[in-house]
Amino acid sequence: MAHAEESITIHRPVNAVFDFVLDGTNSPLWRPGVVDIQRVPGKPLGVGAAFKQGLKGPGGRRIEGDYEIVEYQPNELIKFQVTAGPARPTGTYRFEAVGDATRVTFMLHYEPKGLARLMDPMITRTMRSEVATLSNLKAYLESNHS
Repeated sequence: MAHAEESITIHRPVNAVFDFVLDGTNSPLWRPGVVDIQRVPGKPLGVGAAFKQGLKGPGGRRIEGDYEIVEYQPNELIKFQVTAGPARPTGTYRFEAVGDATRVTFMLHYEPKGLARLMDPMITRTMRSEVATLSNLKAYLESNHS
């Protein structure tokens, strides 16, 4: 079982941080592993919203990382399921207002099956580096949207 978790406080209002993260097309602004992303047309932004995403894979080649939002509570929670790619973790963003700032917790969880269990240490490393991108989110939102 691979699990990674990180929390950070961003000095922006909770609705601004939530809305920015919810719109997956903002991902390339703060997640360096995202090569390209687009929202699948015809789905509302919220539960059921799907994003076609390309990620930097081994050797710099593009790998699929599509995902769908499976749970959503405005200004509190975004839960997504990766639907394409070599590993398909579940991800959760939790948002909590702390005065006029926002505490964001990002968790990734993956239950490898069969031979994928052999890749567990590598998958855990990749997931840790992904949740660590929260520091980029903080830097981007605090410098560009104050």
